[in-house]
Amino acid sequence: MGVHERDSRGRGPGSTPDGVGLTTGEVARRLGVAPTTVRTWDRRYGLGPEVHTGGRHRRWTPVDVARLERMCALTATGIPPAEAARTVLGETTQEPAPAARAAPAPPAPPEAAGETAGEEAPPARRDESVAPRPSVRGRSRAGSGLRLGDVRQECKGIARAALRLDASALDELLETAIAEHGLVAAWTEVIMPTLQAVGRKWESSGEKYVEVEHFLSWHVSGALRRCAPPTAADRPGATVVLACVPGENHTLPLEVLAAALAERGLPVRMFGGALPVESLVTAVRRTGPAAVALWAQSRTTASRPLAQHVAAMEWGVRGARRKPVVLTIGPGWSGRTVPGLPRPTGLAEAVAVLETVVSRQGAGSPQGVHPDTGTRRKR
Repeated sequence: MGVHERDSRGRGPGSTPDGVGLTTGEVARRLGVAPTTVRTWDRRYGLGPEVHTGGRHRRWTPVDVARLERMCALTATGIPPAEAARTVLGETTQEPAPAARAAPAPPAPPEAAGETAGEEAPPARRDESVAPRPSVRGRSRAGSGLRLGDVRQECKGIARAALRLDASALDELLETAIAEHGLVAAWTEVIMPTLQAVGRKWESSGEKYVEVEHFLSWHVSGALRRCAPPTAADRPGATVVLACVPGENHTLPLEVLAAALAERGLPVRMFGGALPVESLVTAVRRTGPAAVALWAQSRTTASRPLAQHVAAMEWGVRGARRKPVVLTIGPGWSGRTVPGLPRPTGLAEAVAVLETVVSRQGAGSPQGVHPDTGTRRKR
């Protein structure tokens, strides 16, 4: 039900009947802050709901939320919370009377509405915030100083928490996104777009925001580890080896892939960044994997000879020799495709290919052959 419909029953646009409006937790998720931060701003600076309901739980109207969004935008630029609160409250007192605010305003063009996170409408047009906002799962063109484009609403909160270097809020938002959407969708539609926006911000602002990119990447890595199920039990011949090629240190995409495979019960051996050639060959011989995924972020690190060498490795007894399926993954392999080797273009495709390869290989090595020695295992 719209705000103006509630006004017709005698309530102003800043008020809310019982059960209508957002809870403190919902507001916190939308803003990308911890619920305790919202309560602190209310208690310490007077930025709480203008109208109190009869129940125990406080409800926040769109006008209340707009005030907190302005607070987030100011603090994200480095303004101390106390000073930011004084600015927000000062702007609030300069707003037109409620009757004037209730009049509908013409829609603003996209550039005026602000496609970057933290860009707020000027105080004279604050009446636009009275309109109902999209749900948390909707799309948003807003964020926190980052050009996010047409992305999920959750990206806005994660971007704001990252810019503020708010560890607790960032962890909560990342874990919520993974729980609600699953690892693959959360990475593809929420986390990766935010990481890309931070990267663009860093590249376009003269080495600024490097700390934000490192901070966000670290917390994404931690969230993946916390949300992924325990490592699946080893099944000889069904293991997947994940490694960055030599000289490549971007491990986060491989961490996501490892977590997604663990979610599907596939045994994974993760070797991280810049694995030397000799160590990679040794790891493949010792594990006898069904598949090996080699990540390259840059074309300077993608090595066709390495991929072909690993794909040609064999083990097992005569008549039952086996080879791994080698996947070349990551943007570094663009234009450097190795004939005969799969090159998935995204996380979902990589997971699907690896599931197919492992299921094809069966539950174990043929006739119990040990991949390292080529001898039969004892029953």
